[in-house]
Amino acid sequence: MTHQARKRFGQNFLQDQNIIYSILAHAQPAADEHWVEIGPGLGALTRPLLTSGASLDVIELDRDLVGHLQKQFAGHSKLTIHSADALSFDFSGLVRSHEKLRVIGNLPYNISTPLMFHLLENSFCIQDMVFMLQKEVVDRICAAPGGKQYGRLSVMMQYYCAAELLFEVPPESFNPVPKVMSAIVRLTPYASPPVSIRDMTGFKQLVTQAFSQRRKTIRNSLRNWVDEQQMLALGIDPNLRAESLSLEQFALLNMHAANADGNLSSAGPADCSP
Repeated sequence: MTHQARKRFGQNFLQDQNIIYSILAHAQPAADEHWVEIGPGLGALTRPLLTSGASLDVIELDRDLVGHLQKQFAGHSKLTIHSADALSFDFSGLVRSHEKLRVIGNLPYNISTPLMFHLLENSFCIQDMVFMLQKEVVDRICAAPGGKQYGRLSVMMQYYCAAELLFEVPPESFNPVPKVMSAIVRLTPYASPPVSIRDMTGFKQLVTQAFSQRRKTIRNSLRNWVDEQQMLALGIDPNLRAESLSLEQFALLNMHAANADGNLSSAGPADCSP
């Protein structure tokens, strides 16, 4: 099929067979599993996933590609093609019995972050996720405290799941060739989060506020949330910047601020998205 990649869909089609083999070697699909592929494109990963014997649902927004996939994989009883927007798709509706979904995809760069958080809203029914993302995004997801790459995305993703950078993918592995490096990441949702968050809305707001003024110390950036003496009582140096705080320390600050205020939504910024 000749298909002109559409910029509005963020399409860059994977064509390097060695990269495809490496992705599947890390993912290790099995016949008794239920997989979901987001953005199958021309079917580079779809065919080997079906060859494994796994049940497969694919979600594709581009109607031209949906038609191509229907023709290419006609007769595959274990494949269901959904012409839909993954950002609003009900992934939990795919679950049969007590199984958990395994999710894979080459995610469009322009929607990768909101899409991952949409999936994590359904983390109770997801075993793991293997994604191709812009390398800069993967580095931010996996970053440890103390570096410039560590930020709001790092804190929020690491609350929901364990993140592992698997390997990098060069631009020439795609058609058309993107201007950035890509990387494969595995995200494994926690059965129980590593820290206790009583007020998730407040937690998102506090983290957002801290990193919106990341050049300031938390004494200043969070002064309307937790005062200096409270920080010291929690064992947190108020002279630190947000990039130096661990997930556990953000959780402590959130819990103390919630105890003091009861409702953080009045103190933080209006935008509390992850």
